Amino acid sequence: MPIHLRAENGDYASAVLCPGDPRRAKYIAETFFDPGARCVNEERGMLGYTGTYKGKPISVQSTGMGTPSAGIVFEELVMLGATRLIRVGTCGGLQTHLQMADTVIAVSASADDRTPIRYAGMEGYAPTAAFALVETAARLSREVSDRVFVGPVVTSGLFYDPDTTSFDRWRSLKHLGVEMEASMLYTIAAVKGVEALAMMTVSDVLAPDASPVRITDDDLKKGVDQMMRIACDVAIS
Repeated sequence: MPIHLRAENGDYASAVLCPGDPRRAKYIAETFFDPGARCVNEERGMLGYTGTYKGKPISVQSTGMGTPSAGIVFEELVMLGATRLIRVGTCGGLQTHLQMADTVIAVSASADDRTPIRYAGMEGYAPTAAFALVETAARLSREVSDRVFVGPVVTSGLFYDPDTTSFDRWRSLKHLGVEMEASMLYTIAAVKGVEALAMMTVSDVLAPDASPVRITDDDLKKGVDQMMRIACDVAIS
């Protein structure tokens, strides 16, 4: 049985939403799930809940920040029966057409962090989402907003990167955003044979030659709420 998720088989639904922030997990369960969701994990403050959405079973489990923390959670969710994992987080926008509160659907996640490469055991491994989930998310997104973008992202192991050329390099390779967990999600999903998708709200735009500007709490909430409605529908599709 898992060490970090103190739960039993059957405590989680087969579809699990995976935010980084434990408070976001609680918010998702209280705001988007049908009434009656129950807490199934609070070990180390990593909150997890199981309930229903539109009458169908669904769970949410926080992962923490970075691939090592998230990788433990993804691995243990699979041990507990999860077959569809959907990251719902934030990213820094790299392309100039992106705006704060936009939604990014990651079709692939370049691993600038070495942890996913070490796990895969293959140099140059290219972690990708389950295409069916990308396709469903893109279709549902077009019905609600024109500020949803599909493309590659890059997973960094450093939030405060001392290499000032990183953003320009990733931008030149047409990555939409930078975040810290998606490549680990996609790698574990491939190894374990489960479905995975990462969706992120743009929380800051990393424009060339400009200091990042953080999104306001109100705008972040609007962006997250839009993304969550899509993610929940994808999860039960």
